Amino acid sequence: MEAFLVSTGIVALAEIGDKTQLLALVLAARFRRPWPIVWGVLVATLLNHALAGALGQLISLYVDERLLQALVALSFLAVAAWTLVPDKLDEEDTARIGRYGAFMATLVAFFIAEMGDKTQVATVVLAAQYEALVAVVIGTTLGMMLANVPIVFLGNAAAGRLPLTLIRRLAALAFLLLGAYAGWLAITGA
Repeated sequence: MEAFLVSTGIVALAEIGDKTQLLALVLAARFRRPWPIVWGVLVATLLNHALAGALGQLISLYVDERLLQALVALSFLAVAAWTLVPDKLDEEDTARIGRYGAFMATLVAFFIAEMGDKTQVATVVLAAQYEALVAVVIGTTLGMMLANVPIVFLGNAAAGRLPLTLIRRLAALAFLLLGAYAGWLAITGA
């Protein structure tokens, strides 16, 4: 249960102001069909985070436990710093999104935009830290949905009122605390 709750909370916070959240806003404005967009976000995130989680689990099999804890700690600290930098949506991310309909455009755009993103990196790290792969993938996917679905339905009205700087700082603090805890575990061997 801890893996699920931590994964959900971390990704939901980290996703606020992320480029995929901006992408959800662009898709909602372009298509004005929220449900295909929501389903596209869900499927893309499940696929992307399942692959990231599998990579995290694979890493945990081949890396010494103490070294893994140190790598997890460093990764969380790096993601904490990364979270403080606001994302911007590139023109190429949205160039040809309307060609295949709302669902397919969302599926492809979200899957690609999530590659190497901080929430994907967080999924790899969380899956390496926790043995509960399914709980991590479901948790990180739920975190993505919690952050993106309101944007799809509420659009600019909600996005303009969110205190993005405060939310980014809280997410960075959460990653920092997780990094410190993982570092403590690596040092003490607990």
